Amino acid sequence: QLQLVESGGGLVQPGGSLRLSCAASGFTLDYYAMGWFRQAPGKEREGVSCISSSGGRTNYADSVKGRFTISRDNAKNTVYLQMNSLVPEDTAVYYCAADTLDYCQAIMRPYEYDRWGQGTQVTVSS
Repeated sequence: QLQLVESGGGLVQPGGSLRLSCAASGFTLDYYAMGWFRQAPGKEREGVSCISSSGGRTNYADSVKGRFTISRDNAKNTVYLQMNSLVPEDTAVYYCAADTLDYCQAIMRPYEYDRWGQGTQVTVSS
């Protein structure tokens, strides 16, 4: 079965950090651009960050630049999102997704991504 599974979400205080992981099973991520999206209640899903298959190209939403870092370990078939200096506005369900065309565009569009994980909840609150 082809799956993406996110982990690492939770409750954190403002200013804190979390590292999300996205592990693939049933297929290799080597040829996919990978993206992280998030969706808060009542809001549309928005792109947070993406990374090309080689790791040589990354993009970030303006709201997370300088605070979040995306990385990948193809040997472990896993993608990460390190989130620092978290603020309440970062509260959302975070999803990872795979793009077979390896785009990783500056503007991330959900329809460009073919495979999705089930999401992990991140809550930033004191």
